[in-house]
Amino acid sequence: MRTRHSIRSTRSPRVALLLLAATSALLASSAHALPSFSRQTGAACADCHVGAFGPQLTPFGINFKLTGYTLTKGESNIPVSAMLQSSFQSLKTPLSDGSQKATLLAQQASVFLAGGLTEHLGAFVQATGTAAAGNANTDKLGMDEADIRYARTLALGEHSAIVGVSLNNNPTVSDALATVPAWRFPYIGPTLPPGGATPMIDGGLGQQTLGLNVYTLVDSAWYAELGGYKALPRSFLEKTHVIANGDPYTKADGISPYWRLAYMGDLGGGNFTAGVFGLNAHILSDPASSATDKYRDLGLDASYQRQFGDKHTLALNAAYLDEKQNLDASFANGAANNASNSLHRFDLSASYYYDQTYGLTAGLFRIAGSADGGLYAANPDTGYAGTPDTNGYVLQADWTPFGKSDSWGAPWANLRMGLQYTGYTKFNGASSNYDGSGRNACDNNTLYAFVWSAF
Repeated sequence: MRTRHSIRSTRSPRVALLLLAATSALLASSAHALPSFSRQTGAACADCHVGAFGPQLTPFGINFKLTGYTLTKGESNIPVSAMLQSSFQSLKTPLSDGSQKATLLAQQASVFLAGGLTEHLGAFVQATGTAAAGNANTDKLGMDEADIRYARTLALGEHSAIVGVSLNNNPTVSDALATVPAWRFPYIGPTLPPGGATPMIDGGLGQQTLGLNVYTLVDSAWYAELGGYKALPRSFLEKTHVIANGDPYTKADGISPYWRLAYMGDLGGGNFTAGVFGLNAHILSDPASSATDKYRDLGLDASYQRQFGDKHTLALNAAYLDEKQNLDASFANGAANNASNSLHRFDLSASYYYDQTYGLTAGLFRIAGSADGGLYAANPDTGYAGTPDTNGYVLQADWTPFGKSDSWGAPWANLRMGLQYTGYTKFNGASSNYDGSGRNACDNNTLYAFVWSAF
């Protein structure tokens, strides 16, 4: 499971649904460097992951995922792993609702079915219990990310292709790049900062839908994926502890199509990728009505990885999301002031790792969108009209002592310890007094220390 700051809004019935989606994004998972994968392949975590822990995949790791998690050294292996996260969080200024300024907690524990099941069938399935504030299911083990795939490698004349099918429960979780919403930096983060707005593809349908995607990678260069997602029944989500009784439900109406196209190649001695992806979703914002709000999300992304000598690794990731919203249902019931809006998000991160052990990462995020006093709380004292605009940065230093082939405990254990700081220069439309009660964007700055183990 992956935690990170989520940016969603705080007003209207539709926004209440989106807040639940933000919580799903906040508590979403990553394809970690699981020891079960290492035991199965005989490869070190550092072979598949930048920094030896994930979720950033190397070209070898990308191939392993797209071939269905089935690569094996030929020995029997039980494809089971577990993970534990503990953290200390400190919010610069406590929230007015009495939220703690600082907290020490065992943030979450997960068990995984992760690895090859047959020659061509493999899975990454996670069940998680969390201790995040506001989660009604903290004492229960619930369904998390799931990606079950069947894949084969085919010869097409002078060309070769990996072709496969993925059954999964979160748009972009089937992707192998750390630029898309399901896998981007920060891969773990605090739960104390308040939420705001972010595009629907950014966790809005996570764990609440089931998708079937077909994909291919041709000549290790051209990647294409096409699929659709359908809402899971509320009764199933309650039984699997994705949502609790009475929680709002971001229910997708009909099939939500998802698509992806990317190019992977060599550039300047490193590995370069660039691509586009998108999602169309119709959301039932009012359970008593058949009217829907429509979201069309389009993403552009690029990444670059390069190894300098034997010990130095650089990784760059960037993505831009553009969302067009037709809010027919929310406008009709007064939850939105505009019948149509736009929302944009830009993320950029750069990581450096020394000897796949010591890492430094810096990330920037910027969210901007249409002013709408129905969706976003206005502040008449400052003239702020109500926008989702939020800007900030994330700085992280981490230590991964294991994960290499000669590490202690290999291939049975891995560990990452880190210190992270999230800073906000703008929050929900303003740098100062954004909520009308004197709270500034920088009051949400958060210090976060974590211990993240897998075994």
